[in-house]
Amino acid sequence: MGSVSSSAANPEYQEGKHTDMNRKEPKPGDLIEIFRVGYKHWAIYIGSGFVVHLVVNGLGSSSSCSLPAPGEMGVVMKEKLEDVVGGDRWRINNYLDKKYKPQQIYAIVKQAVGFIGTRLPYNLVSSNCEHFATDLRYGKSTSLQVGGQRKTERSFTSAAEIRVSRLRSAHSNKTALHPKTS
Repeated sequence: MGSVSSSAANPEYQEGKHTDMNRKEPKPGDLIEIFRVGYKHWAIYIGSGFVVHLVVNGLGSSSSCSLPAPGEMGVVMKEKLEDVVGGDRWRINNYLDKKYKPQQIYAIVKQAVGFIGTRLPYNLVSSNCEHFATDLRYGKSTSLQVGGQRKTERSFTSAAEIRVSRLRSAHSNKTALHPKTS
């Protein structure tokens, strides 16, 4: 994954700009790795300076992949890359490109945008921000920061489809129990 350099070691790196610590400009569909104290936060770049990412409790960039309480929900948010990064270092890290073929850029961005505002179960080990971002890029939900090469069989796409199915079912049951009367 390469070494991590600080802005002091790399004088041309400027926090808050749209180039990473290696002076690379992100492209839509790129995985963005953000170095927080004690952990890494992950997002998908969708273009025009924006990322889509899974955060705990919908608190935005400040909460990121922090330790949630058991059973806590996450929410998918669209935010400016510079707001999510804050004062932290970040880089483009499509680290699984040699193992998995990335999905088409259009499909990655469309799927990411489709998740904005969706509440999803959040679990540090099996469904965190890195799982979410890798699932969008590769269709494989993976996190190396939690237990090495751990993969989650359930994809976030499936979780969202199940959620929509349950909502439709609940609505149908409610309508069947309480039909409209004229």
